[in-house]
Amino acid sequence: MNRPKLWTKDFLIVSTANFFLYFTFYLLMATITLYATEQFHASPSIAGLASGIFVVGILIARLFAGRSIDRIGRKKMLYIGFISILIITLFYFFTENLAVLLAVRFLNGAALGIASTATGTIVAGIIPNERRGEGTGYYALSVTLAAAVGPFVGMFMIGHAGFNMIFILCLVLLALSFVSSIFLNVPKIELSKMELERMKGLKIGNFFEPKVFPIAIISAFVGLGYSSILSFLTSYAKEMNLVDISSFFFIVYAGTVLVSRPFTGRWFDTKGENFVMYPSFILFAVGLLLLNQADQGFMILLAGIFVGLGYGTFSSSGQAIAVKVSPKHRIGLATSTFFIFLDAGVGVGPFLLGLLVPFAGYHGLYAIMAAVIFICVFLYYFVYGKKAAGAERLMERAE
Repeated sequence: MNRPKLWTKDFLIVSTANFFLYFTFYLLMATITLYATEQFHASPSIAGLASGIFVVGILIARLFAGRSIDRIGRKKMLYIGFISILIITLFYFFTENLAVLLAVRFLNGAALGIASTATGTIVAGIIPNERRGEGTGYYALSVTLAAAVGPFVGMFMIGHAGFNMIFILCLVLLALSFVSSIFLNVPKIELSKMELERMKGLKIGNFFEPKVFPIAIISAFVGLGYSSILSFLTSYAKEMNLVDISSFFFIVYAGTVLVSRPFTGRWFDTKGENFVMYPSFILFAVGLLLLNQADQGFMILLAGIFVGLGYGTFSSSGQAIAVKVSPKHRIGLATSTFFIFLDAGVGVGPFLLGLLVPFAGYHGLYAIMAAVIFICVFLYYFVYGKKAAGAERLMERAE
């Protein structure tokens, strides 16, 4: 039996657009602290705020974008996001002080939150149900590649081109993505009067999809674990005099995800979500334990492989579960709910975990995070895995 087609024109356009959105995100995340320091003589804490306030903007925007996207229209929401982020990126050329830079960073994050909620919702409507895990996995590669390539390009351009060329590159790539999105064919979702009525007011169900809470709560803990790598790996490597080799961690991570994603996505669809989710927690925990024990460069790179297999698999499979458990007319809310929790874990992590470092050190930090992720195995079982296993057994009996 022929499987539904996945690699359509629309799937390629929205995946490419999402790649450039996150490419500019990671490019600026990697360079904006230095920009704030060099251009405005910002202290390290304020320079860090200039980087981190971006995530606050993303979280707030997703709260409102998720509830509004199917009322406004998915393609219109994408246009709003792209036009907003293009206009706001222009303001980087005219920032004259730190206060303006902080405001621009916050609004930049909000615009990306709107646009990325739209791309995630649009692709969820394009991917055939029979290939949900595989398609979501391939789509999520756009973020994985951006996370590896963006910082590398940013650091290269700082040394060879300067900050204005970085902003110009962001504008050009975002403009190209916006133009390409015009050719998207987006399935329209017609909401009934009852559905529209339910979405009025400030009820929690209008900002979040409650059915996603089980997997979303777990994603917050997983995001917390990943933030320990994003925020402290460089400092940890510097402490051990392994900075040069540790710079390849994310390249190894991205390469591992690229190789594994086609298999994990297909297993999600054919063998069920539990088949990939349980190993993802264990592999991620092993990666963190390897960092805990690292005293040589190869152990850091080996950890990159396990983190790629663990966190890389969870991020796409968790999103696929969020879409799977939600009604079609609430896919936008489901997508935003999942990423709000995941981003909250990644965004709040540096502050919370930074309080642990003086007491536990970096070795202790990664041991604690490994324990947290291992506990997620049992948490997942009770909040979702047990139910998913039961549903799979019922389907097998029906067949």
